[in-house]
Amino acid sequence: MAILALGISHRRAAVELLERLAFADEDLVKAYRRTADDGAVDEAVIVSTCNRVEIYGNVPSYHAGFQALKRVLCESRGVAPDDLAEPLYSHYEADAAEHLFTVASGLDSMVLGEPQILSQVREALKRAEGERAAGPSLAAVFNAAVNTGRRVRSETGVGAAPDVFVAEGADLGAEALGGLEGRHAVVIGVATVRVLNRSLERARALAERTSAEPGGLEELPDALAEADVAISATGAAGVVLTEALVRDAVEGRQRPLFVLDLAVPRDVEPAAARLRGITLVDIDGLRASVAVRAAETAADIERAHAIVADEVRRFSIRRRAERLGPLFRALRERGDAAVDAELERFRSELAALEPQERDAVTALARGVVGKLLHEPIVRLKETPGTGTQDAYARALAELFGLELPAE
Repeated sequence: MAILALGISHRRAAVELLERLAFADEDLVKAYRRTADDGAVDEAVIVSTCNRVEIYGNVPSYHAGFQALKRVLCESRGVAPDDLAEPLYSHYEADAAEHLFTVASGLDSMVLGEPQILSQVREALKRAEGERAAGPSLAAVFNAAVNTGRRVRSETGVGAAPDVFVAEGADLGAEALGGLEGRHAVVIGVATVRVLNRSLERARALAERTSAEPGGLEELPDALAEADVAISATGAAGVVLTEALVRDAVEGRQRPLFVLDLAVPRDVEPAAARLRGITLVDIDGLRASVAVRAAETAADIERAHAIVADEVRRFSIRRRAERLGPLFRALRERGDAAVDAELERFRSELAALEPQERDAVTALARGVVGKLLHEPIVRLKETPGTGTQDAYARALAELFGLELPAE
């Protein structure tokens, strides 16, 4: 079995496609049922965020696994395979691990080091395990990815500015409105600011942490009419701010309204952008304007990628050791058997020695054999590339007269 990742992200897909592919909770249940019914997928984890939709599988082969995981994406979300032809990417084995570690570290996000992605990767595994879709292979790579993300955050400055998205949106809002000082804002789904949410209790909890004013979504028309800036990030399955709602809110007023839609699927109906006095910016708009300050963060980025490379190397060695564990055990057993045979052959000579002397001879013999076997075992663990490693493993098994364990 091997690890395969298929995905679509902000790098090559428009927000419309990401919207169509986004998984709600009930969608995940159906998707995991599909993977359970497909013999070409042994385990699966789906990562669905604003910036990406990815599915990771433990599969018997690349081709069969690729087709199976692609079917899950297409059939679960009602997307034609041709729609994925251009933006779809795949990663296999060590490359899949490296990609996931990079994602968890925030290095593949639209905004460098976004803090949410680490918890999203962790929750994706938890959900898959809850649906009994993830097993030990994917649990191992996802847990390693989470550990990598934590290292990047603790050892570098990547992710030190988690509100870059909103800050960039604020800059665009200031440009559209001629400044933000003295403006009123309403935040839908997340944080004078008024916080509106489907759950009034959640709105109160968020408002208390930000000294804001809570409210339910039924207050949205009035709140929008008073606002100069509206920020929406509900994660709802459908539109929250319709064109009609926005039109009614601004009808008869002279001042403009800036709307920042951070949600995928989008909260704001795109047609609202055509209304007079409305400036609407969504994820695609932010993508065009967000600029990573590479000169300021170059050292941190380089260090973060070095951490990812180190963790991928460690994970790959652990994975190879687990995969070739039966061969290594057979080699050591063969070595022990050779020592035992020689000790038995010289039993009469050894009988004349003192007990501690016999123990020393035995330890010496086992130590020599152990050292001779240690080097090829370590070299085999560290050999990159599954194909090369398999060839060396077959040669080693043949030279020692061992049967190579089946996977």
